[in-house]
Amino acid sequence: MIERIGISLEKKLLAQFDALIRAKGYSNRSEAVRDLIRDKLVEQEWTAPEGEAVATVLLVYEHEGMDLSQRLTALEHEEFHRVVASMHVHMDHDNCLEILVLRGPGRDIQRLGERLISLRGVKHGRFVPGTTGRKI
Repeated sequence: MIERIGISLEKKLLAQFDALIRAKGYSNRSEAVRDLIRDKLVEQEWTAPEGEAVATVLLVYEHEGMDLSQRLTALEHEEFHRVVASMHVHMDHDNCLEILVLRGPGRDIQRLGERLISLRGVKHGRFVPGTTGRKI
């Protein structure tokens, strides 16, 4: 069920919002506002101490460097109950991209994501919290 609401915004803020939603490709303001609200709800979900959460971890590294591939694999096996899926992409002759989907208590999977990103040899890492969708 959809419920209509009204909001009041200053002209400048509305113009900035309209420019943002055009740049992002939204078809209307309502879709953009819904996504902003969902984003805040997911953020709030991650502040809860308990409950299941999901996240992705993106890693870029040189596949030849410092036996990193083996250390990543060992850590993923050690935490197999938290690693739902992984994808490995050969970016070029030297560099690899690995994307992991993690699931479990938020604190635990964030800690795992940080461990993965902090491994020596990771050139770039990003932890992206997500939601199971049950609470939004």
